[in-house]
Amino acid sequence: MTLTILGLLIWAGAHFWKRISPDSRARFGDRGKAIVAVLSILAIVLMVIGYRGWDGAVYWGKAQPWTGINNLLILLAFYLFAASGKKTRITRTIRHPQLTAVVVWSVAHIMVNGDTPSFVLFGGLAIWAIAEMIVVNRAEGPRGAYHAPPIKSEWIAVVAALVLYIVVAGIHAALGYNPFG
Repeated sequence: MTLTILGLLIWAGAHFWKRISPDSRARFGDRGKAIVAVLSILAIVLMVIGYRGWDGAVYWGKAQPWTGINNLLILLAFYLFAASGKKTRITRTIRHPQLTAVVVWSVAHIMVNGDTPSFVLFGGLAIWAIAEMIVVNRAEGPRGAYHAPPIKSEWIAVVAALVLYIVVAGIHAALGYNPFG
């Protein structure tokens, strides 16, 4: 539990650094990006180790209907993440597609796992993503004009989401977690 929470705190701190203390972050220049990257990797390692070693109460188990809904939500999360990089049409409606993807991904994992470690880890990441959206919106104000991307960008985002989904499903299966029930 301690490692999971420490990982969440490091993750949030590293990502909030630019918004909470912009002058401090700016003084580091490009090295600041490296610091955030190293802290992010450390946070992920701590969260994974903490999550895997934490036996918490289980409130509901895996059920086939939840698994199917989970898989659709994960695919949507991967699409949102890919869409943000290509500035697809969905970014006209959703201002923060990557952070929204984290929320969708988190909800999907809580829904399918239903245990205390999942509530803390994925719930914590969802809370961070929502807080990050609020902080960014306050810092940046209203967003600028939207320019529709070419259809090629849409297809690239869809293909990227599908490829990522297959790769992540394969990794989950290799680790012993069958993502398909």
